[in-house]
Amino acid sequence: MKHPFSQFLYCPECGSTRFEIHNEKSKACADCGFVYYFNPSAATVAFILNEKEELLVCRRAKEPAKGTLDLPGGFIDMYETAEEGVVREVLEETGLRVEQAIYQFSLPNIYVYSGFPVHTLDMFFRCKVENAARLTAMDDVADSFFVPLAQVRPEEFGLASVRKGVERFLREKGYDGSQKTDKL
Repeated sequence: MKHPFSQFLYCPECGSTRFEIHNEKSKACADCGFVYYFNPSAATVAFILNEKEELLVCRRAKEPAKGTLDLPGGFIDMYETAEEGVVREVLEETGLRVEQAIYQFSLPNIYVYSGFPVHTLDMFFRCKVENAARLTAMDDVADSFFVPLAQVRPEEFGLASVRKGVERFLREKGYDGSQKTDKL
């Protein structure tokens, strides 16, 4: 996969073609001195369990990984906190209102959008929602449904960081993906 440096040819400040690699994290303009650091975009992912201890999963309606399983979430908007972002994304994708979002962990990822590799930092939250029975697939979600934790198969999740996050979540909750060893 190409490094993002290869896609940025002109200085965003002055337009110079002398926008050159400065170090492994940045490019600098030889004409105006502007330095741009490539940092990950912030994204959220929600673990939502219903009263039966089943995990809410979604089926992706769009590329990348169209048709595979996913969890609700997405990119954080500018001027938005991670908590506000996960609340908004859950509402947009499922129609569910988050009452509480508790940070769990983060994982780096590369999300390929329109052929461009977007480096992300995916922040995972355990979310409590109002009335999970009102679930509706919306936005970029083709379908959404609850799956018993013992039946969740991480390999069915199309995005690498979500797959790793689901594996970690199941392991920490006492599930190995094929049998229940402890109640949440």
